[in-house]
Amino acid sequence: MIKKLIRKILGVKEKNGRKSDEPVILGAEQHGIDARLLSSNAVRVTSTLQEAGYQAFVVGGAVRDLLLGVKPKDFDIATNATPEQVKKLFRRAFIIGKRFQIVHVMFGQDLLEVTTFRGPSTDNAPKDEHGRVLRDNTFGSQAEDAERRDFTINAMYYNPASEEVWDYHGGIEDIRARTLRIIGVPEARYREDPVRMLRVTRFAAKLGFQIEPNTREPITVMAPLIDNVPPARVFDEMLKLLMSGQALACLRQLRQEGLHHGLLPLLDVVLEQPLGVKFVTLALDSTDRRIHAGKTVSPGFLFASLLWHQVLEKWNAYRAAGEFPIPALHLAADEVLDSQTEKLALQRKIGSDMRDIWAMQPRFERRTGKNPYKLLEHPRFRAGYDFLLLRCESGEIDAELGEWWTAFYDGDETEREQLVAGASQAGGGAGGGAKRKRPPRRGGRNKGDGQGEGHEGAPATAGGGSDRE
Repeated sequence: MIKKLIRKILGVKEKNGRKSDEPVILGAEQHGIDARLLSSNAVRVTSTLQEAGYQAFVVGGAVRDLLLGVKPKDFDIATNATPEQVKKLFRRAFIIGKRFQIVHVMFGQDLLEVTTFRGPSTDNAPKDEHGRVLRDNTFGSQAEDAERRDFTINAMYYNPASEEVWDYHGGIEDIRARTLRIIGVPEARYREDPVRMLRVTRFAAKLGFQIEPNTREPITVMAPLIDNVPPARVFDEMLKLLMSGQALACLRQLRQEGLHHGLLPLLDVVLEQPLGVKFVTLALDSTDRRIHAGKTVSPGFLFASLLWHQVLEKWNAYRAAGEFPIPALHLAADEVLDSQTEKLALQRKIGSDMRDIWAMQPRFERRTGKNPYKLLEHPRFRAGYDFLLLRCESGEIDAELGEWWTAFYDGDETEREQLVAGASQAGGGAGGGAKRKRPPRRGGRNKGDGQGEGHEGAPATAGGGSDRE
């Protein structure tokens, strides 16, 4: 308690006693950044600003990634030019943001974010009743800007012209020690912006870093503050977390820090069920593999996977109450999606993609006549098919269904006709002849159409090689 009180009164000391307004400046030989990893447009923006008489640096996560030898996906620029001054220097530049104004500079499809150095937050800056800063457009010096950033590893500045890294808070040391450390008093910084608790969790999982004890300590107690953040911001952060290439690790880290409750309310229940855990694990692992392979990933597919077992549970309940399968599925989907809107601002397109994927599942059971051919023409067929394979691999439904559709999808016209004929002879539920009956698996879930019990079995791949567009 005494240590915590001292921290709150005096703030967190710099580790080496250095004043935070005196940066350590490292040359190319010291930091080892490979200039070939830099974006040519990032260099173009910094040089344009510098030629106009302003300071300009690549900043934040891009510098962190460069120091780790990773090519950054995005490049942010920090400058002492105001948003209006930045806008005048570029043909396609747009000032956006209410909480803090930034400039989006466009080169074709490439977007770079340019921010003016931020000054210290003022006491009269608008806040909500929990202390979260709502709007703060105070500009300041580079040292003050570094003080305002969240973590030491994200508070470094790189000048492409001089190839120097400016480090105000020991970020280089923390990167080398693989440590995540918040700048300032953790409790105050989390209260200013509760999303920082999600960010530290994402960085820890994605980078494989340890969270420094003082940075971690308040998270469990302060986690409920995330409820006060606008749903759109929470959704953006959750999407970054799930699309980080380390989704499984991020989810485990969320649970470890006690942050998962409430973010995806229905997922809390799924992760307590063995079948649900297996399905979600397979879906996230498949997503991580696709991201690492440089393939596209549909957010709609990802969220459809995360929430499927809640849809399945409610779907079965509606059918047990007398609803027909298709209307029952739509009712279940509506109920699950409605329950998420309070916490996550799911975009309309993502919600539509989720519905399409779910709605296709009972149609995969209909393998007679023209039904398979019509389903094959569905614009979201590949996403629905990948989803079906995940259901098979998790043991929710018999692997035979996925195998039949794989053969149908890969087959030529003659092979497809034979598969449909075989399904017709078997009564529409099985492909390629009569299926050997198996005893029901204890605790097994119903198939999508409720006509049989699920059995263990897995196809060769789940979502491998397909684009979930």
